[in-house]
Amino acid sequence: MTTRPMRADARRNYERLLGVARSAFAEHGTDASLEDVAKRAGVGIGTLYRHFPNRQALMNAIFQSEVDVLLARSRELLDAEQPCTALVEWLRAIITHTGEYRGVARALMSASHDDSSALAQCSVPMREAGSALLERAQLAGSVRVDVTIGDLMQLTNAIALAAEQAPDDPQLADRLLALTLRGLKP
Repeated sequence: MTTRPMRADARRNYERLLGVARSAFAEHGTDASLEDVAKRAGVGIGTLYRHFPNRQALMNAIFQSEVDVLLARSRELLDAEQPCTALVEWLRAIITHTGEYRGVARALMSASHDDSSALAQCSVPMREAGSALLERAQLAGSVRVDVTIGDLMQLTNAIALAAEQAPDDPQLADRLLALTLRGLKP
């Protein structure tokens, strides 16, 4: 089935909704009122739901460009001389990205158990990219063989969630990641 291109007005509404939602999620977290998002974008709530059937679909659309950046970075890091350093750099980038919007870490943790979730569209390619980096680090003997990418994704989300709860401690995420990395070594 081919998808018809959006009409110009529908495309403008879509882009406006994304821009307003991105700002609202950054300011108020991912639980921001969708009614307020629609109102600030100058459209009705029905228009928002025509483009994004649920909150997770809207979140997926917002985060897709950031996920694309993280996926590109993972491909660059596959050629790094130090596989463990590459993995750590990528995990740190995920934590930074996740921390940009309050509530994302919690949503991603939930989506990791629900393949039908709209956020799974972000999660699946991230897991694949991370698996390649993890495998290289394991083959180099830098990471225990019993560590899975699922473990690491949950840990990065948990670290981002903890850092979100302590905005007065900007170093918390790095300290927690350092503690986690000590447990990954064989």
